[in-house]
Amino acid sequence: MDIILQIVTVGSGVLMTLAILLQQRGASLGAGFGSSGELFTARRGIDKSLFEFTIVMAVVFVLSILAALLVPSLGA
Repeated sequence: MDIILQIVTVGSGVLMTLAILLQQRGASLGAGFGSSGELFTARRGIDKSLFEFTIVMAVVFVLSILAALLVPSLGA
């Protein structure tokens, strides 16, 4: 059971990191200093799907960590 939780935690963490890096919002250099100069619009298409996927991966990541803390170790 422990190895499954570890695989789920690492996998969801890697996928969440990749999904965050693939997002385009605020990608300009000025966005890092607070002046992006963009209009905030609704997410559409692949951007919306990527945003929702990121949220799902974050939830899976947190739940797998909580499960690893709450489920007693079978080998100990």
